[in-house]
Amino acid sequence: MTIKAGDRLPEATFKVRTANGMDDVTTAGLTAGKKVVLFAVPGAFTPSCNDRHLPSYVRNVEALKAKGVDTIACVAVNDAFVLDAWARSVGTGDGILMLADGNGTFTKAVGLDFDGSAHGLGLRSRRYAMIVEDGVVEHLAVEDAPPMVEASRAERLLEVL
Repeated sequence: MTIKAGDRLPEATFKVRTANGMDDVTTAGLTAGKKVVLFAVPGAFTPSCNDRHLPSYVRNVEALKAKGVDTIACVAVNDAFVLDAWARSVGTGDGILMLADGNGTFTKAVGLDFDGSAHGLGLRSRRYAMIVEDGVVEHLAVEDAPPMVEASRAERLLEVL
């Protein structure tokens, strides 16, 4: 079943590569007492994700923070090393937390996974964005198809906040 507004995020642990090595970030630790924008991409370095989706958030970090967002986080079913390289290549800096859901555990738990095997991609996340307040989903926008970047781009979330 797909998560919806009003639902609490399921507990999950993501991997994040830092200057000191690998860290774990839990959904509870990420969202407790905070307003979080959480967006997901089908894959790091893929054309729509790399050229349009992630850059929309990079351009709007300050605008989102000005609307009361504490943390902006990107989820992908990739490993933390790939997400770290992608963040450096796009220039996310400290503005966006890159959360590796390498096994798709969180992605499956929120019901937003899809099978990209026909294209050699395996398990992937649908493209979406959500606003989460203290662990509860306030708003969820899911794209109809992987290449679409409309409802889940940062500019649309700014309209909702």
